[in-house]
Amino acid sequence: MPGSTTLGPGHGVDAIDHPDAQRLTSVMRELHRLLTEAGPDRMTDAQVAALCGGEAPGRAEFTGWVERVVRRLEDATA
Repeated sequence: MPGSTTLGPGHGVDAIDHPDAQRLTSVMRELHRLLTEAGPDRMTDAQVAALCGGEAPGRAEFTGWVERVVRRLEDATA
């Protein structure tokens, strides 16, 4: 669908409006910054675990996932 980005696990597909996909990209970029940047704004390991539903997948794994999602969203909204 023009003007949308498709999200789905392969068997079911949902589309979000292009402006929403751009906003999600911005939010994910900021999340990546909070995960990687040194300083007082850096997310703690406890905050990362809370974002992951109480599980601790490891900061590096979660950060890598966020980075991959950002790249895919950037490609989809370019």
